[in-house]
Amino acid sequence: MSLKTDTTDFLEQTGKISRFTGHFFSHGIKPRFEIKELLSQCYLIGYKSFPLVGLTGFIMGLVLTMQLRPSLVSYGVQSKLPVMVGIAIVREIGPVITALIFAGKIGSSIGAELGSMKVTEQIDAMEVSGTNPFKYLVATRVVATTFMLPILTLLSDAISLFGAYIGVNISSVTSLRFFFAQVFQSLTYSDIIPAVIKTLFFGFAVGLIGCYKGFNSTKGTQGVGNSANSAVVLSKKWKRQRQLIVQLIKRKEQ
Repeated sequence: MSLKTDTTDFLEQTGKISRFTGHFFSHGIKPRFEIKELLSQCYLIGYKSFPLVGLTGFIMGLVLTMQLRPSLVSYGVQSKLPVMVGIAIVREIGPVITALIFAGKIGSSIGAELGSMKVTEQIDAMEVSGTNPFKYLVATRVVATTFMLPILTLLSDAISLFGAYIGVNISSVTSLRFFFAQVFQSLTYSDIIPAVIKTLFFGFAVGLIGCYKGFNSTKGTQGVGNSANSAVVLSKKWKRQRQLIVQLIKRKEQ
């Protein structure tokens, strides 16, 4: 019974988010554009998130280098440490970790902000005054998260590589120019471009889910808290629900 209930909730949630996404593409990106609000959100979402993202990136590069070094030394290939760290950060670790930090900070912030506006009827007041709240509140935030996350990821990758350089020089001496020459010599456009494209989808998902949960918040202040929390953990919940659906299909086949 619990399995069926969870599956039903998952499908219902998926349908609502799909409808919300369709509404965004059909109404949110049509003129007239709220350029001033978009630039304001880019500043709040991008610039204000940079210190946290940068600190996380630096620690990530430093720790990854220090953990990989003993294993590479034991095999006698410690000279390949910059290459391995560079590829790992640029291809996978940098985009994923940055997106997780971004989702935790920005997803919850958007969910709480729009949720509080919903329960205090500010969104209804915007509709009465003739302002399109979906275009002003949702479209600007989704577009801002979509384009700011790739930029933050590139900056985080650069800071992570600098942290890796510090990690390499803890046990040996390597020039900054030689370190980055090794890193970029091993990287190709096929490593960088897919990672950037991937973060576009990550940013779009973070902004869309945060706006969806906040725009549909209920139950007063408790609903605001739930919106902020669920905006962050919804992607993990969907993964669990997909696993439950697969189990239910297997049971019916048996």
